[in-house]
Amino acid sequence: MAEKTILIADSGSTKTDWCLIRNQRKTMYSTQGINPYFMQSEEIARLLHHELKINTSPDEIHFYGAGISSTDKQNSILKALKTRFESRKIQCHSDILAAARACCGTEKGIVAILGTGSNSCLYNGKKITFKTPSLGYILGDEGGGTQIGRKILQYYLHDIFDENLLKDFRKTFDTTQEEILHQLYQKPFPNRYLAHFTQFAVSHRGHFMIENILEDTLNELFMNHLLRYPGIHKTPVSFCGSVAFYFKDILINLCAQYEIPFGNIVQKPIAGLIHYHRKTCRAC
Repeated sequence: MAEKTILIADSGSTKTDWCLIRNQRKTMYSTQGINPYFMQSEEIARLLHHELKINTSPDEIHFYGAGISSTDKQNSILKALKTRFESRKIQCHSDILAAARACCGTEKGIVAILGTGSNSCLYNGKKITFKTPSLGYILGDEGGGTQIGRKILQYYLHDIFDENLLKDFRKTFDTTQEEILHQLYQKPFPNRYLAHFTQFAVSHRGHFMIENILEDTLNELFMNHLLRYPGIHKTPVSFCGSVAFYFKDILINLCAQYEIPFGNIVQKPIAGLIHYHRKTCRAC
């Protein structure tokens, strides 16, 4: 009996990781991020045709992504996938469920995504049972790359950075106030643009101004979201995403400060999702 072919996708606003599982073998692919809040179904379908070089239609597709918060957004992704593949089973899931399954598997836990944006939930090992609102890069994204990037730009444009940081910023990005404002208010994907300034924080760890930005933005995640979860002081909290990975020392310290059990940190959910689907699908 032929084994099922499964395609798993983990999509953030910036990048999508794909894994095709066939005959016990994994083949990895990568495309730009897919977010139905910023892209129409037709645009997503074009992206899939141009960037995703898979020459077969898998038996099953499990797509996890940012922006899948309603039936309308889910249908937008489904329509694009059905245009690209003739698969018998296609399911779309939120990125927060991806993080929960990658970090916790089938165990209970609280999970926070810290990538381009941020999100969080309480997971009972099977499904999400509670979550605080995720309000996007204008009203939310506490602790995410967009918020860190916004703070860095504010410090730069208001000349709050000291002389060394100002000099390094200009050398690193070679941009102007006019270009920054044009990118934010006239160009598509301003959230990605904001988040890419997080690299400046990564390369300048240890400077007190950068540490203050990071501690303040990550603390907002705890104050506005995590501390509102029932059972927070008895339930392990895990973190997922590139921001969580690079600033894990601050997250661990904040967990200790608020007496919250620390779970684990996963940089990319795709490995955990592969394990989860192999474990829950006997035919794979």
